[in-house]
Order: sequence, then structure tokens, then C-alpha cells
Amino acid sequence: MTQSENEITVVHVMRHGEVHNPEGVLYGRLPGYHLSDLGRQMADRVAEHLADRDITHVVASPLERAQETAGPIAKAHGLDVASDERLIEAANVFQGKTFGVGDGALRKPTNWRHLTNPFRPSWGEPYVDQVVRMMAALGRARDAARGHEAVCVSHQLPIWIVRSFVERRRLWHDPRKRQCTLASLTSFTYRGDRIVAVGYSEPARDLVPAHLRAGAKPVKGASKGFGA
Repeated sequence: MTQSENEITVVHVMRHGEVHNPEGVLYGRLPGYHLSDLGRQMADRVAEHLADRDITHVVASPLERAQETAGPIAKAHGLDVASDERLIEAANVFQGKTFGVGDGALRKPTNWRHLTNPFRPSWGEPYVDQVVRMMAALGRARDAARGHEAVCVSHQLPIWIVRSFVERRRLWHDPRKRQCTLASLTSFTYRGDRIVAVGYSEPARDLVPAHLRAGAKPVKGASKGFGA
């Protein structure tokens, strides 16, 4: 085995922090959605958590909330934030609509035609397409940080889908059961070009509102984190 084949590289895939979204819009890929004050605290907390790590590359989805989350991490390591379109949020036909519990888009019969196939899914970007682009983005980050560590800031659904693929789980799932809280880190360890371990941590867990934590039940009227 050559040295490059035995080289360890870690790619941390971070979900961005909380977004200012008082209307509860599923913002998806829409521009103009920035971190809230709490979201900036989350970003700072993760930057502190990673301050002593061997981070040599920081890249983010082009959306504002991801770029803003990546900023403090890059600054702590004297790096610039790169951008990779492949880390972007999943496309969704409900983008721009409210999607609350009992008060949103699902109550409108005109939208029901988009809910016919949860396995693809019929309402948005196919899961397989998300796997392809996310694996490519992780591979690019791995190559940029060979023998060191990289941080990729992305969004909940693409992160969960690529983790599910790597861990050989089915891609269709119950969104309420995703283990991918705001500002969490899903860490992929590579030996050479092969993923050999997946880890998960929540450095900012105490800052995450209880109803937005993994496994929490939806609460009608509570602030929302859609399009995350």
C-alpha cells in the first residue's frame, strides 16, 4: 500500500446555523436568507470547537446562510471560504411557500400532486442526484485537504442523504428522524480515497431550540427552520 493510499483525511460536513425566517417560509435555494443572531452564535461556537483542528480547506454552499456559517471557521484558520454549487440545498417545488404544522402548503389540494412518490421524491430533487453531487463535493474537499481536515458547509437534506448512502441505509426516510441538527458536524474519515468512518457531533447543541433538535416533535406556531 502506498503512502497516499494510507493517508488519513477528515471532511467535516456542517449544517449551517439558524436562519432569520419569522414567516416560516421554506426558503430552499432562494437568496436573501441570512443567519439570525442565534445562528451567528452557533457559527462562532463551532469555529471555537474546531480551532485546534488541522483545518486546511473551508468550502460552503453559495447560499448566504452557508457562507456566513463558514466565515468564522475559515477566519480562525487564516483561510478564505471557497464556494461549491454541489453543496447547495436540495431543489423543492414548495420553495417560497409556508410549510408549517397544520397551517401551510400541505393543506392545499393543488399541492397534493407533488406528494405521490416519497421514494424519488416527487416534490423535489431526486435523492440519487443529491448523492452524486454531494459525493463529488466531498471528494473535491478531500483532495484539497489531503492528509489534513476540511470543512464543507451545506444543508440538512443533502447532508443526511449522503450520510445515508455512505452508511448503506435507504435514501427515503422520515424527515423528523434525521440526525442533522443546526450547526452539527457529520464527519467523514477517508483513508486514501475510501471512506472508513462516519462521525456525528453537535458542538452548539445547547444553542439549538428544543423543537429543532433531531427527533423533536413539530410544534405549531413555533419558529421554523425550513429549507435548512
